[in-house]
Amino acid sequence: MSVNRIDTTFASLRERGETAMIPFITVGDPSKEITLELLLELEKAGADLIELGIPYSDPLADGPVIERASGRALKHQITVEDGMKLAKQARLAGAQIPYVLFTYFNPVLQYGLERFFEAMAAHEVSGVIIPDLPIEESDPIRVIADRHGIHLVPLVAPTSKERVAKIVEQGRGFIYCVSTLGVTGMRDSFDERVDRFLDEVRGSTALPIAVGFGISKPEHVERFRPHCDGVIVGSAIVRKVEECIPLLQDPSTAQDGVLQISQFVRQLKS
Repeated sequence: MSVNRIDTTFASLRERGETAMIPFITVGDPSKEITLELLLELEKAGADLIELGIPYSDPLADGPVIERASGRALKHQITVEDGMKLAKQARLAGAQIPYVLFTYFNPVLQYGLERFFEAMAAHEVSGVIIPDLPIEESDPIRVIADRHGIHLVPLVAPTSKERVAKIVEQGRGFIYCVSTLGVTGMRDSFDERVDRFLDEVRGSTALPIAVGFGISKPEHVERFRPHCDGVIVGSAIVRKVEECIPLLQDPSTAQDGVLQISQFVRQLKS
């Protein structure tokens, strides 16, 4: 079985002393064609991994910006399989960085667990985040994921140390640390307690840790660099996509819209 791209990416970044930039985009917002363009351009802009959010009608972990994006994408009947196919298309177009699906458990269950992870491997998707899958129910899924070389990446929030330790122990690929309790969304500032939380998680695992939820500015990225191995930016990028929709929906200006979004990621990275 080949080495997972998530592992090689984080190992390379650690050697260079760099922090991973991990953008999140909603698959199919505003179209599959634009999603494919974004996958390629965001890599050029410095993305080290990309989270592919599968639109879902009841997104419990998502704030209003990503909810709206899911609504737009669902008008095109976007599915988990669409996300995998776009990842493969990007790979065939030369993309090298890892892709991680962000999806809820019901679509995975409907797809069929064994079939889902087989398809992920076939489409060269490296990992999956399932925010509504409790750690207590994740063992059978993790076994299947491991068998296919796919990382089931856990979400960990600042709750009890005992629960954090239990989640981290079962981690694969990297640990997704939630900066605050609640749904995704942009924030102006972060409580200093999140730094202690990140340091605790980092001290309890050999896996890389990445922080997400609320990160939207270069200052936020810089603030978290000393405490983590990766920074996940979701709502701010999805909002930028939303702002650019008039450009993205017009074939004569779509490329300009894509470049504006990739420039936003480039600025976050720097």
